[in-house]
Amino acid sequence: MKSKKAAMEMSVGTIVTIVLLMSVLILGIFLIKNIFSSAKGAIDLTDDQLQNEINEMFGDEDEFVIFPKTGLVEVRQGELESVGIGIQNLLEGQAGTSTFSYETIVASTGKCVEDKEEIATWLEVGQSEENIAIRVGDTFTEEIRFKVPVGSSLCTPRFRINVYAGEEPYATGSFDIEVKPAKK
Repeated sequence: MKSKKAAMEMSVGTIVTIVLLMSVLILGIFLIKNIFSSAKGAIDLTDDQLQNEINEMFGDEDEFVIFPKTGLVEVRQGELESVGIGIQNLLEGQAGTSTFSYETIVASTGKCVEDKEEIATWLEVGQSEENIAIRVGDTFTEEIRFKVPVGSSLCTPRFRINVYAGEEPYATGSFDIEVKPAKK
C-alpha cells in the first residue's frame, strides 16, 4: 500500500516539474523572439516612433546614434529595409543653429561577391544629405533605406556613416546588413 502511495506522489511531482519546465521554456522562447525581433530595422516605425526611439538612445554626451541599437539589420533580397540615425548638436562655444551633413559609405564588403560600388547601389535613400540645420541641444532624425537586389550574395556588408559639422568631422558610426534569401 505504501509503495503505491509513494509511486503516485512521485508521478504527481514529476508531472508538476515537467509543466513548470515547459512554462519556463515557452517564456524563454518568447523573450528571445522579442529580443531578436528588434534587429529588424526601422522600416515598420512611423516617423514619430522612430524619433522617440532615437531620442531614448541619446545619452548626455552622445552626438550620433544608429537605430537599431544592435547595429545589425536583417534584410531579405528584394525587400526594402531601413535604419534610423540621429544627430545631436553638442557643439561647444556655439549658439543658435549649426549646419551638419552626413554621408553613408560602404566600409567593408564582408564576404560579398559584389564590390563596394555595387553594394553602394543598394542604398535607395540616405546616401548623403547636406545643409542640415540643427539648433544647439536639438536632434535631427532620418531614415536610410536600402534594397538588396534578388540574386545578390548572402553576406554581411558594413556601412559607415560619417557626420560633419560644417566641413569638420563630427561623429561616425556603422551598421551591418545581413542579407537573407528572398521569400518564395
